[in-house]
Amino acid sequence: MRDGGQLRQHALQIFRAGLRAANGAESVRRALRRDGDRLEVGDLRVALSEFARVWVVGFGKASAQMALAVEEVLGERVDGGVVVTKHGHGVPLRRVQVLEASHPLPGPEGETAARRMVELLQAAGEPDLVLCLISGGGSALLPLPAEGLTLQDKVAVTDLLLRSGATIAEVNAVRKHLSAVKGGRLARVAHPARVVGLVVSDVLGNRLDAIASGPFSPDPTTYADALAVLERYGLVEKVPATVRRRLERGAAGEVPETPKPGDPVFQRVRLQVVASVVDAVEAARAEAERLGYHTSVLTTSLEGEAREVGRVVAALAREETLQDRPVPKPACLVLGGETTVTVRGSGRGGRNQELALAAALGLDGLEGVLVASFATDGTDGPTEAAGAFADGSTVARGGSRGLDARRYLAANDSYAFFEALGDLVRTGPTGTNVNDVVLILAR
Repeated sequence: MRDGGQLRQHALQIFRAGLRAANGAESVRRALRRDGDRLEVGDLRVALSEFARVWVVGFGKASAQMALAVEEVLGERVDGGVVVTKHGHGVPLRRVQVLEASHPLPGPEGETAARRMVELLQAAGEPDLVLCLISGGGSALLPLPAEGLTLQDKVAVTDLLLRSGATIAEVNAVRKHLSAVKGGRLARVAHPARVVGLVVSDVLGNRLDAIASGPFSPDPTTYADALAVLERYGLVEKVPATVRRRLERGAAGEVPETPKPGDPVFQRVRLQVVASVVDAVEAARAEAERLGYHTSVLTTSLEGEAREVGRVVAALAREETLQDRPVPKPACLVLGGETTVTVRGSGRGGRNQELALAAALGLDGLEGVLVASFATDGTDGPTEAAGAFADGSTVARGGSRGLDARRYLAANDSYAFFEALGDLVRTGPTGTNVNDVVLILAR
């Protein structure tokens, strides 16, 4: 095993502990309890006898796992439902239909699922309870274009935004104003049924209006905000003309806005976050301590351009290795959050792989230290890898194979670089999606 093999094994153990803590099914099991006729969701208590029917709807990468736990808790009290998740992330359910669709770019299967969900919610009435299961990825998995737009319009805009370096909140501000269901519009469809939502958050700060573009949440953003995002990233003239016209008409008051705070459609809606990156990070920290590391959680709000953050992570790793701080070695420093990538090259990769490749350049020649960056959903960007390992030998091992780390980074081709070295991390679907976890291990 190459130098640092034990550090790699420990990094995977630590990461998997974080995944278990944030798993969609486990998170719902912790939050949703039934005591006879009484259903408890956090501090909310409802009597099941008050409702004629109980429906389950869900969207996001963790939604099928979440629905599995709902079926375990409620059994035959569930009258039916539908959830949509990413291809490969589904699980068999007895009473809830599981549909799979494409991500990160929306596809026709997602549009079909969205129409099925709208039909179900339109049929729900005031005597009904709707359990809504929301997790990251729901924006792409539940695409229902607004009037006058096509799915291809939404695909084009999403692709441009994801390559621009825009934050998830900025991306979703645009998505909400091109959708028939996002930005609180699904709450309008479900009204007047009672809606109780359980949320696995992939948005820093757990902003309910931003997670999956907030289909059941009041939308504080406007058409003008959406236009401003396109202007900020130089996309106004690149998006389809139909999209530009809709946003301009909306900003001029010619198209109805998304439902805002105080709208009556939200009076019977209650959402509760049941898992976030904080849960994953805290569990990772605890596992590292169990393995004998001195630990420190540096942040759960990591943001920024992935390659720039990678350089900072490398600097932290050097400080730990050379100066024995901020904690004594053996050390495990944990960071949680989500970076972005501005795509300028034609390569393939994800934000975690790009962060790791940038970190590798800063670690070059350093011994006894490892940086590992992981996407908690198991898929980093448009790849099947969760992330990658980087250490002081990464750049040299690449060079021995004729791979120039700087050139691969400039081309946004981190996947090819790490695949050639055998340093990609593949977990498969994880049943959750709570941003990213970055580990620095020093022995």
